[in-house]
Amino acid sequence: MDLTNPLIYGVPCFIAFILLELTYSHTHGDKELYVWKDLMASGAMGIGSAILGPLIKVTVLIVVFNFTYELFNPMVDGVRMNIMGYKSFGYEWYIFLLCQLADDFTYYWFHRANHEIRILWAAHIVHHSSDHFNLGTAIRNGWFTLLYKPFFYMWMPAVGFPVEVVIFCLAIESFWQFQLHSKYVPKMGWIEKIFNTHTMHQVHHSQNVEYLDKNHGGFLNIFDKMFGTWKELDDDIDVKFGVIHAPNSYNPLVILTHEFKDIWNDVKKSDKWSHKFMYIFGPPGWSHDGSTMTVKQQQRLFEAQRNANPEVVFNRPN
Repeated sequence: MDLTNPLIYGVPCFIAFILLELTYSHTHGDKELYVWKDLMASGAMGIGSAILGPLIKVTVLIVVFNFTYELFNPMVDGVRMNIMGYKSFGYEWYIFLLCQLADDFTYYWFHRANHEIRILWAAHIVHHSSDHFNLGTAIRNGWFTLLYKPFFYMWMPAVGFPVEVVIFCLAIESFWQFQLHSKYVPKMGWIEKIFNTHTMHQVHHSQNVEYLDKNHGGFLNIFDKMFGTWKELDDDIDVKFGVIHAPNSYNPLVILTHEFKDIWNDVKKSDKWSHKFMYIFGPPGWSHDGSTMTVKQQQRLFEAQRNANPEVVFNRPN
């Protein structure tokens, strides 16, 4: 089946919606929503992703997916059969729905891993590095994630989903993720019970301690609820967007690489190989001497302090 990748239409759509939100913010007294230098930095990284994306997809994603599909779904007497003994999936409408659900499950764990494994966080922090939550931030994507993302999705062609269907579902996921980056969409009632919405994604982009590492889902929130990472936006909390250790630069190269530099500096702090390993593959904030704390450690401390002295403002340890 010959499917057109929806992301072909993505770039003009993304630009149009960014300009629309930018115009709306300026005509409705919200001129601080966009900062020009910040938008230009996001745009530069978005353009880089648009250029590198097709090149990497051809050499990594397509090759990896096709190799996996052919290996696990050989032709047997003219019929594509999965090695587990059933006929490989076709192009029926319900296969697309199943594939989209499988994609969302995979996206959840891919996204969560990007927050909980520091070397992956070094690539993903790019997307969170802006202090502003807008559609411009949606295109601020790290280039290095393109190298390893396909490997999280290899199981899908392996179990029999056609490669073009998997890629189609990945594109749909990208469209949904883009439009989530707007604060102008309020809570939406019953939709919030099923889907990952704009207010939930505000939580995800917040650096407030209680909001850290929450709402990793793609277009559904069921996996966040199943695995304990779901958090509703509290209207009484003043949300601060961005990351704790921001690059403090509008230079795209600094934004893309600053966390890798920090990892290297931390690796040199200890001579123990176990410590070096944890600085690279452990959770962000881990330290061998307790000088910095992981998200889970900060949240436990936050809860303990709030229970003991709710009137005292939490003092971030990192």
